[in-house]
Order: sequence, then C-alpha cells, then structure tokens
Amino acid sequence: MEQRFSPPVFRGRLHDARTATSIGRWLGAAFAVCFVTGLVSHVLQHPPHWLADHLPSRPVWGYRLTQGLHVASGIAALPLLLAKLWTVYPRLFTRPPVRSVRHALERLSVAVLVATAVFEPVTGLLNIAQWYPWPFSFVPAHYAVAWLLTGALVLHLAVKYPEIRAHWSRRSPGTLALPAPDALDRRSLLAAVGAAAGAVTLTTVGQALTPLEDLDLLAPRHPDHGPQGLPVNRTAAAAGVGRISVAQWRLVVSGPRPYALTLDDLRAMPQHEAVLPIACVEGWSKSAHWTGVRMTDLLRRAGAPPHAGVRVVSLQTRGGYGVSEMGQVYAHDPLTLLALRLNGRELTPDHGFPARVIAPNRPGVLQTKWVGRLEVLL
Repeated sequence: MEQRFSPPVFRGRLHDARTATSIGRWLGAAFAVCFVTGLVSHVLQHPPHWLADHLPSRPVWGYRLTQGLHVASGIAALPLLLAKLWTVYPRLFTRPPVRSVRHALERLSVAVLVATAVFEPVTGLLNIAQWYPWPFSFVPAHYAVAWLLTGALVLHLAVKYPEIRAHWSRRSPGTLALPAPDALDRRSLLAAVGAAAGAVTLTTVGQALTPLEDLDLLAPRHPDHGPQGLPVNRTAAAAGVGRISVAQWRLVVSGPRPYALTLDDLRAMPQHEAVLPIACVEGWSKSAHWTGVRMTDLLRRAGAPPHAGVRVVSLQTRGGYGVSEMGQVYAHDPLTLLALRLNGRELTPDHGFPARVIAPNRPGVLQTKWVGRLEVLL
C-alpha cells in the first residue's frame, strides 16, 4: 500500500510571529554589537593603507573593551539563535514550498540568513577554543560572512517589517490580545532564553572583565593562568623559537642610521614602565606591568622622522603574525615599548624573551614577541 508523505503538524502555541519577534529583538541587538565590534577588530588588525597612520592608540583599554564585547555578544547570541530557530522552523514545512517567484526569492534570502547566522557564532566559538576543523583561513572567511549576514539580515527586516511592527510590543497596532495560557507560556519561554543567554555570558565574560574572573567557568582562558601571571596563546615551542643565545642575539634596527644592539645595550638604555593590557582576539584580556625601551627612542636613534612608522619582525618560524606594522600614532606613543620585563621579572621564553612589543589599544596578535628586527617605514 502506497504511503504518502504528510508534513508534521505543529500545535505548539509559541511558534508564532509574536514570540519570534520578541526573541528576534534580543538576537538582533547581539548581532549588531558583534558586527560593529568585529569591524573595529578587523580594522585594527588589518588596517587599510590610508588609515594605518591614523589609528588611535588611546584609550589604552579600547581594544580590550571592544573585543571583550565582541566575544561576549557572540556567545550570548548562541542560545538566542537556537530559540529563534525553534520558533520559526515549522515554516520550513509550509505547503506549497514555493508559491511565486517573489516567495522563492524570499525563502532563498532566509536560507542565506540562517546559514550565515549559524556560521558566524559557531566558527567564532571554535576560534575561541583555537580549534579549526575546516580548510579555510578563519579571519577572512569570518569577516566576509559577517557582511553577508548583515546584508541578509537587513533584507529580512525590510521584507518582514510590517509583521515585525505589528508584533513589536503589546501596544503595537494589529497585535491581538492573547489568551492567558499563551501569555504565560511566552513569558516563561522568554525568561528561560534570557536566563540561558545571561548564564553563558556570566560564566565566560570573566576572561575579559576581571572583576568577574571567579565566575569564569566556561571560557577557555582564565586571565590569571599562565607564566608570570598572564595567559599565553602561542608558546615559544609552537612558534618554532628555539633557545635564544643572549650572547648572539642582536636587535637590528634599519633606517637612515641603522644600528644593532645587544640585550645588555638595551638594558643600559633609559627604561620606562607602563601598565597596559594584553587583549587577545579570542576575548581574554589582562593588564600587566611592563618595563622596557620606548619605541620612539629606538626610532629616533635610527634617524626616523616623526611621521615614520615601524615594521616589527619576529624570530618565530611557524604561525601567523610573525611580522606586524605600526603606524605613526602607535610607533611614537610614549607608552609603546620594546618590553624586556613583565611584572617585575625578565620575560620568559613564552612571553617573548628577549624582547617583545607592547602598545596601547592594540590587538594581542600584533604585540609581536621574540623581536629580532625593527624597520623604519618612511
């Protein structure tokens, strides 16, 4: 006997536009914060040539704040996204699946929206854990899909605006009065979703917001765990940096008046101190006490003019970001140091011995470790 497929029947009261709109407001806010702060992060890591000399080095905690918000909002978006998809997934089974060309285009745009909305927080979460089970480079793919998600979301809001407006609040025109059980169930669902988003945020944000570090239960980094009281993302062994001989190491500075310095030469130069945060793209951050030579003093000794930038070259042989560039503002900020000491002690190998860069308001991946060369950029 031939059996015909019959679509599932959804009798739940919460798969409706009112519930979807309520959760969508929270999810939209999380995505908006995540997109804006992610754009800031991308520009600071990969500035266009015309902007590189104008990126601000103050406030010193700027990147720590924006990247902490980026990761926190991305994590909070995960339970909100799951709840949003739960409220709307019965519409996947509507019949007929395509009613017109306009309807087909609308469903296609929704498919793009759902795919990109899942891709962004999931890949971001795996990046926080430094697990990359895909063949593509994370940063350019994550950045490109963020724009695709934003475009799909704007299009979806434009198409659904009349429905969203009708269900935005209890007093919105067109919103029907709800039976008591429906209102009670909706409030319970929204409370549960809000509690889930709050819980995952509270148990992870301590990796950046140090007053909450004792609640940092689910984040992969704790701001106090690591050599010299500071976490390490890439060890010297992982970067291919072997044992560095102090007797043989030289800091080579190229410019109009090139020169080279031994570690003892650097130690003999005027030492300056700064309290600056390391703020990692994975979302953790921690302030520390740094001691070293001002970058601007090293550049001035090489004959660099005030508008010059600097290219910093690491001794690492594996991994990305072995070379970083500083524009004029960063290079000549008095808080930008070629650091030799961390929290009162000589740098450990994993923190970049014998010398590393530390600069205010700068992504951690650009705070180059194991520095071997500085090149003046005119």
